[in-house]
Order: sequence, then C-alpha cells, then structure tokens
Amino acid sequence: MKNIVIAAGYATRLGELTRNFPKPLLKIGESTILGRMLDDIDRIPEVDEHVIITNHKFAPIFDAWVEKQRYTKPVTVVDDGTFTNETRLGAVCDLLFAMDKLDIDDDMLVVAADNILEFSFKEFVDFAYAKQTSCIMCHEQSSVEKLQRTGVIVVDRDMKVLNMEEKPQVPKSTWAVPPFYVYLKKDLDLVRHAVENGCGKDAPGNLAHYMVEHTTMHAWPMSAGRFDIGSLDTYYEAVEKYGKN
Repeated sequence: MKNIVIAAGYATRLGELTRNFPKPLLKIGESTILGRMLDDIDRIPEVDEHVIITNHKFAPIFDAWVEKQRYTKPVTVVDDGTFTNETRLGAVCDLLFAMDKLDIDDDMLVVAADNILEFSFKEFVDFAYAKQTSCIMCHEQSSVEKLQRTGVIVVDRDMKVLNMEEKPQVPKSTWAVPPFYVYLKKDLDLVRHAVENGCGKDAPGNLAHYMVEHTTMHAWPMSAGRFDIGSLDTYYEAVEKYGKN
C-alpha cells in the first residue's frame, strides 16, 4: 500500500504564514501537521512508501524536511510543476499526476495533509481490507450548515455507501465525509480515467463521489475526532490544543 499525501495547495486563507511556506509543515509543538500524521501511518504494516505530492514552489521545502526525517518507510516528494494558486492542478489531478509519475499500481491510502487526528489510520486500513472494497471515512455531523459545505453520504446497515452528494443544500443524512480514502488496486483503472469521464478536479471528495457511482464503496465511521486546519484561527487553536502533546 502506498500512502499518498495531497499537499499541493497554496493555503491562501492562512495569509503571510503560508505565503512562502507549506501549511502541512507548520509547527505543532515539537512536530509538524504532516509529521504527526506520518508518525502514525508509518507504523501501518501494509504501507511501504509515503508519497507527498506538492507544487513546484514548495517542493524544495518538502525535500529539505524529508532529509531530516527518519521514517521506516521511504518518503518520495513529487513536484506537480505548478507555481501559483491560479495554476494549481486540483487535488484529483495531483493524485493522478503522482500515480502516473511513479507508475503506482498498488492499494492507496490517500490523505489530505492539513488535519490532526485523534485516532490511528490503521483502523481505517484494517476496515478496508476486511470489507475488500475501496473506502471513505465518515463522521456524524449535526449541523446542517456544516453538512452543506462538505460531502454527505447515505449508507446501509453494513456501511455500504448508497449515495454521495457534494455540498448538498438538503442533506440526506448526517454522515459527513472528511478527506481520507482507501482506493484498492482493483479500482485503480477507474481512478485513472475518472477525470476524462467527468469527475471534478479540485477537491479530493470529487473523486470519492465519482467512485461511489462506479464501484462498491464502504464508509468507516471515525472512532475519535479530527481537527481540520483551514484558517489562521484554527491553526493557532491547534497549536494550543495539541502543541503540548
């Protein structure tokens, strides 16, 4: 299994803090946002490589960071060649770029690089292998306003995904979808041809939505919380909440 970290955004909402520095490498205590995530994923036996897909502006910073790390699995940085937020490829195209560049033909754990998690990804990977299907995460969200800003799924009693909508005005359930996915090798042909067959390019949830309509997917309910760092306020809140751990 390859761990694919989507980290090619420009984090414009964090202003000067990320004008010339990638958000995933912002400090949280003695570590970084990405470092905390890889510390966990590196311990998953099935994962044999970490792949960080980023942009041309931040690739040298990631390269320098990787040189100082001591993970048990190799870490590969892939530069998507873009320079600005206006010319970015979008998360789905970045994933496809990395798959093509490295000729990836393996199960994939695909993660956004700007979250702090209070559970282990091993639980998610174990769930996917138990179901033997590609999978997405989900969590209960009671706020209709927040559901209108994310992906929302409908599932059956076995957590098979029956329907997924991006940013629905009238949510059909309270199951929200964070940006974490397992795509099994048997579904990679669908992934590779998703964009040319109409899948949206920008958000990673666009691919999950496409895959739900074309193959069997299950959803794993998060066993604990996550903290999404999307603004200056939430970054400083994360530093305060997690910086001492």
